[in-house]
Amino acid sequence: MTLARLDADGSRGVPERRYLARSADGGHTVLACLPPLGGDPARWGAEAQQAARLTQPGFWPVAQLGGTSAFPWYASRYRPALPLPAVLAAHGGPLPEPLVRTLGGTLAEALASAHVLGVVHGGVCPAGVLLTACGPLLGCFGAMRANPVAGASAASATGLETGCLAPEIAAGGPVDRAGDVYALGAVLAFAATGHTVPERQEIPAGLRDIITVCRSRDPEGRPEPAKVLAELLPGAAYGALAGSTEPVSLPGRVVEALSRQSAEVLAAALPTQER
Repeated sequence: MTLARLDADGSRGVPERRYLARSADGGHTVLACLPPLGGDPARWGAEAQQAARLTQPGFWPVAQLGGTSAFPWYASRYRPALPLPAVLAAHGGPLPEPLVRTLGGTLAEALASAHVLGVVHGGVCPAGVLLTACGPLLGCFGAMRANPVAGASAASATGLETGCLAPEIAAGGPVDRAGDVYALGAVLAFAATGHTVPERQEIPAGLRDIITVCRSRDPEGRPEPAKVLAELLPGAAYGALAGSTEPVSLPGRVVEALSRQSAEVLAAALPTQER
């Protein structure tokens, strides 16, 4: 049973359809994800299967796969979470620099762990970042690329928000690790300014250099994710951020929005539990 959409009506840059729902047995609340309208469901399903094998901390887990090649879906156990655009909307504007640093460092660490395994996400974008009380998690696995050699070009990277696609990929090149770093720069820019392609002077001075280098037009000039982590959070121990169960410091209005979502999901699910 569907309880609510995760993304607001008219949301842009979401590479899949996401719903808060009850599991088939009625015993659990889940986040259920479907391919985007107009996309390639068979490819989306195949990439979701690859994502289910990626169990590193920092990624939204794929707990259950189902459906057919024409109508695939995956589901994950629900936890209160807001897509990054909803976080900025709840906060009323760009996020504080310390939170942007924590968010970016955590995402960089998650990407580093995936790249070590030869896995390229290929769909990093603001809507693909889900913020929980314990920090951000990367989702939108329908856009994931598990093999950068045989992976997709820009033609199949449908739904990604403007500014998240590296220029070499937009020109038809393969989706690769450098493209993930470019997209991470776009996410940081969005969190810090509200835009994925801001003017340089719009970016807070403390974040300007790292965002600019991540978004270099030259793939060779972009840093590795581990370097991004070191720049954003100097001295942070690698492996201590992604998947942490310790709460992070969030603005009050963001905490309120997470709490409100949780309460609304509980209220919608109670009638089912009572029958």
